[in-house]
Amino acid sequence: MNDPHQENRPQEIKKNQPTDGHDYFLESEGELSEPEKLRLEKIKKLKSEGSDLYQAGFQTNSSVSKIVSDYSSLKEEERVEGNFLLAGRILSVRKHGKALFADLLDAGEKIQLYLNKKSIGDDKFDSFLDYDIGDWIGLEGSVFVTRRGQLTIDVKDHRLLSKSLRTMPEKWHGLKDKELKYRQRYLDFIVDPGLREVFLTRTKVIHSLKSFLDSKGFIEVETPMLQAIPGGAAARPFITHHNALDIDLYLRIAPELYLKRLIIAGFKKVYEINRNFRNEGISYKHNPEFTMLEFYQAFTDYNGLMDLTEEMLKEVSIKATGSAIVKYKDQEIHFDGKWQKFTMLEAIDEFTGHKVDFDTDTEKLLSIAEDLEVDVDKHFSKGKIINEIFEQTVESKLIQPTFIKDYPVDISPLARRHPENLNLTERFELFIAGQEIANAFSELIDPKDQYQRFKEQVKSEDEEERVTGKIDTDFLKALEYGMPPTGGEGIGIDRLVMILTGKHSIKDVILFPLLKPEF
Repeated sequence: MNDPHQENRPQEIKKNQPTDGHDYFLESEGELSEPEKLRLEKIKKLKSEGSDLYQAGFQTNSSVSKIVSDYSSLKEEERVEGNFLLAGRILSVRKHGKALFADLLDAGEKIQLYLNKKSIGDDKFDSFLDYDIGDWIGLEGSVFVTRRGQLTIDVKDHRLLSKSLRTMPEKWHGLKDKELKYRQRYLDFIVDPGLREVFLTRTKVIHSLKSFLDSKGFIEVETPMLQAIPGGAAARPFITHHNALDIDLYLRIAPELYLKRLIIAGFKKVYEINRNFRNEGISYKHNPEFTMLEFYQAFTDYNGLMDLTEEMLKEVSIKATGSAIVKYKDQEIHFDGKWQKFTMLEAIDEFTGHKVDFDTDTEKLLSIAEDLEVDVDKHFSKGKIINEIFEQTVESKLIQPTFIKDYPVDISPLARRHPENLNLTERFELFIAGQEIANAFSELIDPKDQYQRFKEQVKSEDEEERVTGKIDTDFLKALEYGMPPTGGEGIGIDRLVMILTGKHSIKDVILFPLLKPEF
């Protein structure tokens, strides 16, 4: 019978890795350190005494957070008798004659432990000294406050639940090596309990978004991650292969076309929070796997979505952080302030002093781009040149929440044309702290126009625009059955959390960001 854990085991034991005969060894990148050798000696001793280093479970009736919450008001030398059963990881041990003090970490919160040799007995006192920093233990005790005012557990009994083989970092204020922080996130959480707050805020953001949309009558749905034709955005997809059907499939770059199918089917308001995948570069604001909220509402347009977005993000900021004002890169971001609105052409004029529009000839646009040190291809269309000018000169200056609307049609293949200027679309993007947070359209519901846009897209010289060179004919067929006027929007959860937590890299708000393998 195959061992299901075989893949996770080292294939050989190095010569410098001692073993105690019970298949316990440290997989080390080099020579074992003295602390590691000492740990292995302890393991030998414990095993020879018949100790089980890895218990099946431990029934608790309390936690550090509950004890802190219930008894933080106790005065010096006050005591609460009782059999408090809790578990956690040892952070430190300090011996003072016939007394031991230790720190226990439980779900990000820390409490002091106290053991008195006379009351607990020689065996239990001495066996505690066999524990190492990082070991998981279960204990029973009562609660009291020391003469110095520190809330403490008076330990009556204890036992080892899981042995830590590796030596913990020496300094308990976070890992200094950024690469190590992301690669060994589990370790970073141990040495930097404050990191937990970032991800608790992330959870609150997602719950608040769902709560808001649910209250507005939206229905949460799930759409395919594996798609025969990737669509809904311009990006390079990840390709995989389905063996049973012998076909290539793509990890989705967006759920858009499937959510629109649901609007066509008669759902009036739908949303999905889930992963998108784009086979592109990694940066402080890009990860190939990222989380998006997309929502679609029948019988509204991009103006209605701007109002909805402003209301939603103000509420989310307050619920997730306790305030409508957050600090990001030495700037105060005011979610409760007046949100500005510019057309893309107005924004370029406002922030660069150059007036551009579609009556400006291409050579003039290229000249303006050169003056502004904007990198563009001379074969770009007018709309693409204008968009590049905006992205490279204006985006970074949009600090407070700002809607930029009316994007060129050449870069918006799924958006409705603007009725007053057919070179533009009813599309907006929301920028906060110089970053794009949301992208929304009055959706294109004319199947003929959509077909022509798809044809132009798959013929594009731009690989991202071209995607696979395939047209989603099933989506076009669905459009031919009639789609009501609809507004649709996507919000980048990771970037929103960056701003609400004051983090400057997307890696700091993703639990396990993608990294290049070590070897």
